[in-house]
Amino acid sequence: MKYIYDGRLGRGALLTGNLLFKRTGFMFGFLKRRIFPIGVDIGADELKIAQLRESSNKLVFVSGGAQTCPAGIEPGGSDWQRWAIDAMKKMVDEGKFVGKDVVAAIPAADVFIENVRIQKTEGKKLDDVVIAKAKQKLPIEFDQAMVKYIPAEEDNYVIIATERQNINRHLAIYENAGLNIKSIGVWPIALINSYTRFFGRRKADIQAVVMLLDICRNRTNIVICRHKNLLFARSIPIGSKNLDDNQMKNRLVMELTGAVQSFSLICKKVRLDRLVFISGNSVERDVCMNIARQLKLPAQIGDCLSAVSIKYNDVDIERRNCQFSWAAAFGLSISMD
Repeated sequence: MKYIYDGRLGRGALLTGNLLFKRTGFMFGFLKRRIFPIGVDIGADELKIAQLRESSNKLVFVSGGAQTCPAGIEPGGSDWQRWAIDAMKKMVDEGKFVGKDVVAAIPAADVFIENVRIQKTEGKKLDDVVIAKAKQKLPIEFDQAMVKYIPAEEDNYVIIATERQNINRHLAIYENAGLNIKSIGVWPIALINSYTRFFGRRKADIQAVVMLLDICRNRTNIVICRHKNLLFARSIPIGSKNLDDNQMKNRLVMELTGAVQSFSLICKKVRLDRLVFISGNSVERDVCMNIARQLKLPAQIGDCLSAVSIKYNDVDIERRNCQFSWAAAFGLSISMD
């Protein structure tokens, strides 16, 4: 079970899987469905929504859309919220989506993630120990935070937190867009969902420790996992729009190297087996090869868009030369599998 702490309400709640927010009054769980909810991957300057369905043990792309935020709009501001609402409405109205249930995630820039080591609690409740550790680490007021922790390996736990006002802002966006929010998840788990469903299905993958890189337009999101188990996550404010600049490429490699070193200090007995560019073909192959070479890791490009069946000829999604990463949106859609 995973524990959620709401600083305003006090104790929090127990659940399996996605974040639970008490203000909604009910618990979100995992539900086996033939048609999955719409996954909403929203960032500072791009929005992607996608819905998948299952057919004969294969995933089929039902509908989707992507938009880039106009220049000059401040992320999280009122203009940005209006853009997000209008963009969602348009994509849902013009697409072939089934229903208006959505599973979403707070943008990576608004989420704090940190590893903490907790050895034997010596009679103390694990929840209380984790909360005490979180208070020391959080860069935000604890009483205004929503906090989740996930057990990793070697007595490590991953703390994930965001400000409550971010949750309220996004709930308002989906309500005004006429969508029914089923669950708010976290982006590292969404990426793991896509990896395990599309690229980690071999027997050898169950124990393999992989580094997932989702290079989006304005950020690079890092997840290190052992199959479904999250071990480490970071988000770097360098994305594909910066990679025409050699200096920024080098800086990204330095940041990635630092993340690997940090992980090695946290999980000293764990060795990385490979690197998976889960953003697919949205980033030039030469860039991916150069990153893998400098990190000295065997690598593969995981193209989620090629891993699903697209049966509708009028779906406005370009498989080749795709400029968007669909990993998080797909992972959110299937998170209630």
